[in-house]
Amino acid sequence: MVNHALGTLAVLGAALAPGCGSFQDPNVAVDLRVLAMRAEPADQVLDVDLTQPVMPAALLAQLVPTEICALVVDPGAERRLAWSMTLCPLASNDRCNNPQFEIGHGLLDDPDITTPAPRLCATVMPDGNLLAVLIDILQDDTLRGLGGLDYGIVMRIGGEDGDRDLDLYATKTLRVSPRIPAQRARNHNPELTRIDASIGDAPPVALPLGGCRENSAPYTLPPDTKLRLTPVEPAGVREVYVVPTLDGQSETFTESLTYQWIASAGGYSRGSTGGPRDLSGNPKPLFSDYRSPSMDDLDKAPGQDSNVTLWIIQRDERLGVQWYESCIRVTP
Repeated sequence: MVNHALGTLAVLGAALAPGCGSFQDPNVAVDLRVLAMRAEPADQVLDVDLTQPVMPAALLAQLVPTEICALVVDPGAERRLAWSMTLCPLASNDRCNNPQFEIGHGLLDDPDITTPAPRLCATVMPDGNLLAVLIDILQDDTLRGLGGLDYGIVMRIGGEDGDRDLDLYATKTLRVSPRIPAQRARNHNPELTRIDASIGDAPPVALPLGGCRENSAPYTLPPDTKLRLTPVEPAGVREVYVVPTLDGQSETFTESLTYQWIASAGGYSRGSTGGPRDLSGNPKPLFSDYRSPSMDDLDKAPGQDSNVTLWIIQRDERLGVQWYESCIRVTP
């Protein structure tokens, strides 16, 4: 499943590595992987009058189209990928219950070598299909929609000519909520000002963003070297939000943000950072230490440069997602 709570999605791609019974590092992407899915807008909030009958047409008129995009990597093969996205209520196993409606399908050019990088996106339209899904979810919701209605987009993806039984599935949860209390506002996807990179006691510099295909001046790093990566957040990115309580009151919270760290080679001291404050009220550290691979690990001839892709996925606790890509050149 892919959503704000799944900083551990990479574990789905972990497999036994050859020899010694050890496990592949889940934060190193070496095969087909859905790293994240993002919705824009992140959620939607509707104005409702609880003293009047709810008219479905009036609710639909307040909704806007929602674009769903996926971050997919497939470093282990050169091929196109067949994909589809389906709108539906989610079952307990994060697959689709009925009713379900396909919102998009197609072929994705190889995401690791195609320039410019291809986009994998589909759109949920505010139409009768979405209404049918929301009504079905509302019928089983004990709070009758007070806390919002969560529905799902399930994506299936695999090699164009591959065994479809080996396809991957990923899930994005979306939410439609009533504006209760009146201060309730929609969520926004998080963002970063920059990512600082530093070696030892040297002053940090901004990590150049952009994939290896379009980054003409990537950050250079010697083999087997530790690089500290620290997200720098803009003011106000941790939104204050209000939710209703069962006693008719409301509670106010400030978002926490988490960071998932993934690379095509090398490794991290921590694959996930950030999150809620600890029991003493202290903020959790955001940084992770990336260690570049040795040249032997990259299976390159001595003296040859090698590019490594880094992915940083930022999530809030209200279904918001943002991702960033950078390129590291490992140079002897």
